[in-house]
Amino acid sequence: MKLYHSICENRDFRRLYTRGKSVVGRTLVTYAGRNREGCVRIGITTGKKVGNAVLRNRSRRIIREAFRTLAPRIKKGTDLIFVARTKTAYIKSTELLPEMEKQLRKIGVINFEKEG
Repeated sequence: MKLYHSICENRDFRRLYTRGKSVVGRTLVTYAGRNREGCVRIGITTGKKVGNAVLRNRSRRIIREAFRTLAPRIKKGTDLIFVARTKTAYIKSTELLPEMEKQLRKIGVINFEKEG
């Protein structure tokens, strides 16, 4: 079974931007909200300020890899949007992981123990 699904609809992104909880960090902005589907869904946004297409794609890969390690600990029924910042493309996923975990704890969507 897949640990998370992608958010594809623009209305889902807009809903989280307006009504979701948000946390801002040096390399990442996180929005979180509940969904009715009972699964974890994520969306990743990288704007043109991040850089050219190569840097934007690298930022998305870094965010996805950092999230992959945290995915089993996320509460079911959660929507998450990660917005890459300019510095995201220049770090490794292992450097992004502590900041992402801190943001998810602050929002309250991460379990403290791994689910079994």
